Parts: sequence; C-alpha cells; structure tokens
Amino acid sequence: MRDNAKGGALTEVTFFVLLSVVTPRHGYAIMQFVEERTGGRLVLGAGTLYGALSALEEKGWIAPAGEGGGRKRVYRITQAGRQAAERELERLRQVAAAAEEILKEGQA
Repeated sequence: MRDNAKGGALTEVTFFVLLSVVTPRHGYAIMQFVEERTGGRLVLGAGTLYGALSALEEKGWIAPAGEGGGRKRVYRITQAGRQAAERELERLRQVAAAAEEILKEGQA
C-alpha cells in the first residue's frame, strides 16, 4: 500500500477499501462496493484487494469481524480506521477547496 506518510494521504484504493468496511463485508462484497461507489472507475483485482486488506489490518485500521460462512473472511473498520478515514476526508476537502480557489483566480 503506497500511502504518502509525510502528507498523510491515502491512495484512492486504500481509502475506498477502508470505507467499504464501515459495514462489515467479505472480500467479494468489498470489490463490488468499491466498483459501485466509484461508478466503475476503480475495479479491484484479488491481489490488489487482499494486499490492501493485509496492510490495513497491519495498521490496525480494520479487523476480522467473524466468519462470513465457508472460507469467507469478513472485515470491519476499527476506531483507528474510522479516524484515518475522517482525516483523509478532511484532507480531500482541503484539496478541493484549494483547487476551486485556484481555478476561480484563473478566471479573473
């Protein structure tokens, strides 16, 4: 997972995988959530998904939520993960606000 540690920025994939487990989900459901919520812009392969899940679990941002039946592992966001998602959302708001301001300046 390539996240910018200095700026605190998450990759878009990481951010959406984290958001996907606000409601506990298993891997395939996470893939569907991300594709649906991004309008098909992000389509995760299994390797990308499970790499992101592993990294998020190592950071303590997600945790297993029990078994989803059979071999399906269900994940949920942790309090630390929710805080990370909220920080990223605020960062994105600041980026958008700065971009809007710069674009308005260019119209003057």
